[in-house]
Amino acid sequence: MADKTAPAQLASQEQLNADPELLSNFVSKLEEVEWVQSYLDGVSTIRRVGKELKDLRTALWKTLVANKKIGREDDSGNLLRARGYCTLTISKMTHIVPIALIGKPPSIGGLSLEIGSIAHVETGQMLVEPESTVFFDTAIAHTLQVEQTSTLLRVERTIDWETVLRSLPVAEGASYDSRADQHHSTCLPNTRVDLLRQIREWAFDPQTKPIFWLNGMAGTGKSTISRTIAKDFAQSGHLGASFFFKRGEADRGSISKFVTTIAAQLVHKEPAVSVPIKEVIDADPYIAGKTARDQFDKLIVQPLASTLAARGLETLVVVVDALDECDKDEDIKLLIHLFSGTKDILCAKLRILVTSRPELPIRLGFQTATGSYQDIALHEVPPDIMKHDLTAFFHHELAQIKNEFNKSVSQDRQLQFDWPGEERTQALVKMAIPLFIFAATVCRSLADRRIGHPNQQLQDVLRFQGQSHTSQLSATYQPVLNKLLDGLDKEQQTSFIKRFQLIVGSIVLLGNPLPVPAISRLLDIAREKVDVQLDLLHSVLDFLHRKNLPYHDEHLFWVDKKEVHSRLAICCLEIMNKNLRTDICNLSQPGTDRATVSPHAIHSCIQPEIQYACVYWVHHQQQAGLQVQGNGPVYTFLERHFLHWLETLSLLGRATDSVSMMSELKEHCNQEDSQMLEDFLQDVQRFIRTNIATINTTPLQLYSSILAFTPKNSIIRKKFINGIPNWICRRPEPENNWDQCEQILEGHSGGVTAVAFSPDGTAVASASDDKTIRLWRASDGTCTQELKGHSHWVRAVAFSPDGTVVASASYDETIRLWRTSDGTCTQQLPFWYWDCQ
Repeated sequence: MADKTAPAQLASQEQLNADPELLSNFVSKLEEVEWVQSYLDGVSTIRRVGKELKDLRTALWKTLVANKKIGREDDSGNLLRARGYCTLTISKMTHIVPIALIGKPPSIGGLSLEIGSIAHVETGQMLVEPESTVFFDTAIAHTLQVEQTSTLLRVERTIDWETVLRSLPVAEGASYDSRADQHHSTCLPNTRVDLLRQIREWAFDPQTKPIFWLNGMAGTGKSTISRTIAKDFAQSGHLGASFFFKRGEADRGSISKFVTTIAAQLVHKEPAVSVPIKEVIDADPYIAGKTARDQFDKLIVQPLASTLAARGLETLVVVVDALDECDKDEDIKLLIHLFSGTKDILCAKLRILVTSRPELPIRLGFQTATGSYQDIALHEVPPDIMKHDLTAFFHHELAQIKNEFNKSVSQDRQLQFDWPGEERTQALVKMAIPLFIFAATVCRSLADRRIGHPNQQLQDVLRFQGQSHTSQLSATYQPVLNKLLDGLDKEQQTSFIKRFQLIVGSIVLLGNPLPVPAISRLLDIAREKVDVQLDLLHSVLDFLHRKNLPYHDEHLFWVDKKEVHSRLAICCLEIMNKNLRTDICNLSQPGTDRATVSPHAIHSCIQPEIQYACVYWVHHQQQAGLQVQGNGPVYTFLERHFLHWLETLSLLGRATDSVSMMSELKEHCNQEDSQMLEDFLQDVQRFIRTNIATINTTPLQLYSSILAFTPKNSIIRKKFINGIPNWICRRPEPENNWDQCEQILEGHSGGVTAVAFSPDGTAVASASDDKTIRLWRASDGTCTQELKGHSHWVRAVAFSPDGTVVASASYDETIRLWRTSDGTCTQQLPFWYWDCQ
């Protein structure tokens, strides 16, 4: 039998022909050899497929390393099934266990394939012929092409997503989880239970109103609640965006970046929204500089509506905290109006939680949004609920204070296990109602070891119980301040108090918060001294910073506000005199568009204290009640740095503020030399108004075209004519004096057909063939509203006697009435235009 196992070697052709049995055996063995050869070919194919799969997986991960949702399951599945078919074919032919053929289950982009799981592939359909490798090759090649195309599309979408985010300016520190607010707390367990439940039920009930207004007086815990809600919804995947306003803190104090910040967060939450937003940006690259109404409609409402129609959306909640800290009352009312307009477009898919104090502008705003909101007033929460929540807060915080203190001292110095006792805890609760800020500040003071022993601190606070509300507020900071003077002689106390009044008084009265290094440079005080002062007051500084709290002159640490404002005004002038210069951001090219200068370049060249000084120096002059004198520090500064100051304001996007700032200065001129100052400031105002559009867009033109075309008799031209660059070889011949045209208002895309002034002269309305009406601020030419709704040319416009309503008439045979505060069309009246002329 052994001789017959090698027919190719032992048998000749003659022997095979002579012996039929031998021939049959030879053919059988030859088929086995061919079978083995096909097996080896199959193994080779598996190895090649495995390598291709590995290469594909590597390429996919390298390309989409930042994308969590990789690959299309159907294409990846086709590729894996092709390998599976090949593996199962060889297994059937050889009876080798499938897992032994491939070592381990293959995977692509996180998709794994267990060989035994291909239950839907019937054995009878298996390809067992060697030609089946052609099918495998074809399937793999086709799927690789599909995967490559899919990958490129995903990369393109990723690039679109990144492009959108780069095009949307974001207010730093505005989100609920920002680094700036990372130490702010959320609600403790078992507190605010009913309120938090109400908000959660509102968010997911399609029958409720789209806006939930949570209002309450200062210190009632609104921000803590909104931060808790934002965190909860973020964890459940329902937080669309959050914006925490903060008065005076750069972009968080206005709506300049509100809409773009919300839109950017929505893109992060729902990447599908980036597609319609990118279309808006492509169509209008300057959308970030348009009105808040346009931005809200095009960057939030329309993208969410189109995404909702295409693929559906889960309920998204937008949290807007401390709306009352938005700088301008008209902006507050506008936002409320915009929020209320989402009701019909986005159904129940967008919910907006707003927190604020119940101040007049906000109450007026919500009056016009009747039917779009529901509200709860925190200061009207039943006393028993407020008492329960404050008791839980004090129990938690005081227990932590006791434990931390006891860990740091010997056993004989430790606080008693039941410290401070229920009686004293309830006394604190009674003093705190309804102010959570009082409770939080007291606890921070007790925990601050630099101030003293917790028990002694508690006794100092409780001495104020039973007194007036004002005295109880003083209980939060007076014990801390008094403790700082212990052990100092009279001279040292006087020195300490003066330093406190300068440093802390300045921080409290700053128009916009500044980081410690900037405060140090602005006040020209060593950084170490500022740090030490702030370290000593860490527990109560936030409380002192609330300018609305009483601070009486009989107190030892009383701050003279006018004196501090005067000092800040002088510091601002000094810092500007030292640092302002031509081309402060090193742009070089006179035609550089401000919009192309990156925020990073601006902030790196213009330090925070310089930015602050340029924006707030007039504010401090006015608050200090200082008069502007001829040849005084203000006049000297403007003579040297007026153009430098305007350039810097333009780069900061605040050029239009210069008009009102110069008007305020003009009102505080010294009567003795008022004519010279008034003439100078009058020329300054005319210079700004005439050129504001150019100053806003190309700040370096101040030194070239703007100055070159300024009338010869202009005081500004005479003072700065030497600043005109030498490369202007042939200077133009300007007029001798300013003409009658004070300002050109640009913005309409069609002819202007009618103009009207408001009764008080502060606003201008214009009608145009572009089917819109625009409202302008007369003082600086800023467009405050663009009213859209007419379907044909607008031919007439007029203000109501009180200036609160604008009427417009159009060839579309309608008269429309518009509310000037927010641009809402309140009525539409039909008519035939020719009859009404």
